[in-house]
This record gives sequence, C-alpha cells and structure tokens, in this order.
Amino acid sequence: MALNRIVVLVGGVGGAKLAHGLAQILEPERLTIIVNTGDDFWHYGLRVCPDLDTVLYTLSGLVDPVNGWGIAGDTAHMLEALRRYGEEGWFRLGDRDLATHLLRTMWLRQGRTLTQVMDELRARLGVPQRLLPMTDAEVATVVDTVEHGELEFQTYFVRYRWQPVATAIRYRGLEGASVSEDVARAIGEADAILFGPSNPWLSIAPILSVPGMRELLLARDVPRVALSPIIEGNAVKGPAAKLMAELGYEPSAAAVARYYGDLINGYVFDERDAGLNIPVARATTFDTLMKTQADRARLAGQMLDWINSWGRNESLGDHPG
Repeated sequence: MALNRIVVLVGGVGGAKLAHGLAQILEPERLTIIVNTGDDFWHYGLRVCPDLDTVLYTLSGLVDPVNGWGIAGDTAHMLEALRRYGEEGWFRLGDRDLATHLLRTMWLRQGRTLTQVMDELRARLGVPQRLLPMTDAEVATVVDTVEHGELEFQTYFVRYRWQPVATAIRYRGLEGASVSEDVARAIGEADAILFGPSNPWLSIAPILSVPGMRELLLARDVPRVALSPIIEGNAVKGPAAKLMAELGYEPSAAAVARYYGDLINGYVFDERDAGLNIPVARATTFDTLMKTQADRARLAGQMLDWINSWGRNESLGDHPG
C-alpha cells in the first residue's frame, strides 16, 4: 500500500506531538496537518489560535518543552503591565507569542483568509509541511456546565482549568462554515487519514462538525486510523477522561473507538490496554506515550508500517487487526 500523502487531523499538545513525529519521518510534501480552530477566540482585539500555534511552534522547534504550548523561554511583561491596569490576565499571552497574534490579526483585517495567514506564518518560521485550519470561518466551541451555564471554550479550559462539570458541547458558527478548497484537496488526495490523539470532543469533533467534512472523509476508501488519547482509563494530558465520564461515556480506549464509528477503519491504542475489546475491524497496540521526540518518530513510524501491512488488495472494512 503506497502511502505517498498523509493527512492528520489534530488539536492541542497530543496532536502536535504526533504531527511532529510524522514530520520527522516523512518528506514535507507528503504531510498535511488539519488543525482544530474551535479553540480560537478574540482577546484584547487580537485573533488567538491556540491549537494552530501549538502545532506551528512544535514543528518550528520554538515550543516550550515543559508545557507543550507557547514559546520556550518566553516572558510575560505585557501581561504584568495589564495586571497593573487592573486586568485579571487569566489567559497567558507571552511577549514573543504576541508577535504571532499581531501579525495574524493584521493580515486577517487586510482581507486574507486564515488559511493564507497560517501559510505565511509557517513559511516565515521555516515549517515546510502544509498546516491548514479546519475552516476559514470563525467557529467557536462552547461548553455547557453545571456551575456556570454556557462557557466560551477558553474560559472553561483556561480560566476555570476545565474543572466545571460539562453537560453538553456545541460548536457556534457552523452555519457559516465550510471546508476550504485546500482542506478538500488534501483529503481528496490522501492515501491515509490519521486522527491524532487529541481530545475527541474538544479537538477532533469541531473538525468533523464543519459542514461537508464527514462526507469528505467517508468518501475516501483509504485507511482512516485514529490514535487513542486514553490509556488505562486516563487521559495522557487534559480533560478527555473527565469529560467522557461527564458526557456519559466510559473513559476508555474502546469508548473512543465507538465514538468515531464508521469514520475510522483502523485503530491504534496503547499496549497497556491490550485486553480491551475494540469495535474496529483493524486494531493494534503500541506504546503510545510520546515522552521524547524519538518516541514521536517511533510511534509515527509504527503506525505507518502497520497501515502499510494491510496490503494493496484488501477491502478496508472486513479484516481483523
């Protein structure tokens, strides 16, 4: 099975790690990364795109290795100045990171699309891989909570540190959203489509909710493989397991596979969960923890080697893993 073009859907730190692993082993023209923009928001007049920037900084080598987001060694003098004016300053905007938001906002106001803006930013930082927002429209993830009612995503995730109990999630602005030509072309040309180990509800679901996205994915008779973000009932990072329980799902790799349903025909989960009954025709286990850059490249290589082993002449839906 020739895997000349790979598309990976990601959001946040875990997805950025897999994207970086793939970037280490694939020629740049073979990899396209489609990123969640449901986390994006306006803050002090600037357009902030946390997931896009996390992937951008990870691929450019600028990312803070401790947090997995932001720029390594960044300072927060601007934020300190805002606090002197009495502002709460709950969302951290690093001083170097601020340059990204300033340029993005200026270019958007000049009439460029977000796709065009991110293409310019990644080129200027020397990132050769295609980095595409899920849509050029403004789509916002909104979390309904027991304690505070509906919360904008960053208020829920950062200000309240994802501690409120979630009862529902919706994606505002979908009625004006569409799949961009670049995203449609990338999916249409893909030899394999990967779903990163990102939060299925907060990071991948916004991508899948863009009108026309599911149909594009289902129309592709190619390997469509998800990587579980859950290991032994816990999230590697972030609120995935907590959120699953609050929304009525069992926090497990098997439940994530069931959630994706017919969107995937292959599934990779952690070897520590090898005893689980995974409801996907093809499923396999690896050590999916990506603690180092070498771990990222190893796991990305294992996934592609496994997909290659499926064989050219097999139907994609009726063979066990």
